[in-house]
Amino acid sequence: MTAEFELRLTKLRQRMSADGQQALLVFSLDNLRYLANYSGEAAYGIVTMDQVFLITDYRFIEQAEEECFACQFICRNRDQQSLGQAIREVLDAEHVSSLLFEAGHINLQMWSGIAQELEGIAFAPCTGLIEELRKIKDEWEIAQIRKAAAIADRALHDSLPLLRTGVSERDFALELEYRMQKLGSEGLSFPSIVGFGPRSALPHCIPSEKKLAEGDLVVIDFGAVVNGYRSDMTRSFVVGKASTQQKKMYDTVLRAQQAALDSLHAGQPATITSSAASDILQASEFANYTSTGLGHGVGIQLHEQPFISPVCQDVFQANYVVTIEPGIYIPGYGGVRIEDDVLILDDGYSFISHAPKVFELPI
Repeated sequence: MTAEFELRLTKLRQRMSADGQQALLVFSLDNLRYLANYSGEAAYGIVTMDQVFLITDYRFIEQAEEECFACQFICRNRDQQSLGQAIREVLDAEHVSSLLFEAGHINLQMWSGIAQELEGIAFAPCTGLIEELRKIKDEWEIAQIRKAAAIADRALHDSLPLLRTGVSERDFALELEYRMQKLGSEGLSFPSIVGFGPRSALPHCIPSEKKLAEGDLVVIDFGAVVNGYRSDMTRSFVVGKASTQQKKMYDTVLRAQQAALDSLHAGQPATITSSAASDILQASEFANYTSTGLGHGVGIQLHEQPFISPVCQDVFQANYVVTIEPGIYIPGYGGVRIEDDVLILDDGYSFISHAPKVFELPI
């Protein structure tokens, strides 16, 4: 792992140097995980051209020392030293006169208190600097996402026998989540989405006591976590034999997903992939029941750049990990969504999620 962290810091420092800045204040815990492997709370980072400082307190200092790569640690006494004072002390010791700060990860009140301590230092806001670097995953990151996806694949396989008439959305979600964590998931990638019957048309359905009935459409969206990296997969089912309408919905979504997948490769504008799926959905009888968002990056966060849509300006690069998840949602009737995590390659893509796409379930 040492080489991966060194390369991440090198790339970041190149960006900082290009902006003429000597240091960066990091407020995002996700970005601290990416740069230094810190998985705790209440910590702040300062990246200079040759050092990384992590400021925390007594609750997390031991954890930070055990986890973090190439950091100097500052255990701040919160009763005697403000965060601004701790930051200023580091900047003065490192002779920093100009720096960037992550404006999107700090509120105005907190920043005002810090800024009061930075008199004489030129500071400028930045947004998305580290997030831009995070879009391209290194081999270690890809391996963690693959492990998370494999846990989700296995948990779904083991849980499907429970998806029978009479089970509630909530009970099935709890069983699925329990199995993921028994298989090694560090908590949940996100609260699982489970919708039966008409509730499957809710894209982010919160599991309820609704019980599964014969003929119901089912949408299950869930994911696991390994070393802080997440998976995200959706499978849709029908209990028993599908009606003509249900089969048309499923086949349309499956064709839309495959069209998008067939368009994936490094150098492809995201809008082309978005259009590939949209063209099929819009040409179908379900055109009024679809959404414009096709997918997103996934990694340390569930939703990362790029966000694949008709207005996305991104051009895919090799080692992006993205979801492709078209859907049809008919209020009062039900929904179908099929989602996979995929790795973008120079000449195409490879699946990271592998659960079979079987629509009809036995009663």
